[in-house]
Amino acid sequence: MIFKPPYKIEIPAEHAGKKTIFLAGSIEMGVAEDWQTRVANELGESFVIFNPRRENWDSSWRQEFENPQFREQVEWELNGLEKADIVLMYFAPGSKSPISLLEFGLYARSKKMIVCCPQGFWRKGNVDVTCNYYGVTQVDTIEELIATIKSPQIAQVTTD
Repeated sequence: MIFKPPYKIEIPAEHAGKKTIFLAGSIEMGVAEDWQTRVANELGESFVIFNPRRENWDSSWRQEFENPQFREQVEWELNGLEKADIVLMYFAPGSKSPISLLEFGLYARSKKMIVCCPQGFWRKGNVDVTCNYYGVTQVDTIEELIATIKSPQIAQVTTD
């Protein structure tokens, strides 16, 4: 099951008990690949996925608190991050991803984050040091990210 904004995150009974994953990270339209769809497809029905990549995003929306569409998007993401058992964070090479860096800072201590920061991300050194400092699981490729989620040791990175 996959949730995307603006739809409310309400997990039906038949999916209760499945781990929830928030797909945090680079979205920058035209810069970052749609890695969220790739990861969601690879993980199949084993998890409940919170994918913040909004299908009807309008880049002309004012990014201000007073703008209801913008505020709805940001609040959806904050809610999904809080509800998720696991936060996957991907920093796409060539992207800046300032909001992803903000979310990384918010959740680096959470013990529920797994980070993929390949060579080519402009602040890879900062991400590497922070992951090491807080003991965040870190991988180098999306393939490793997917394999880590599918591994039996995944319980170690959650707050259970």
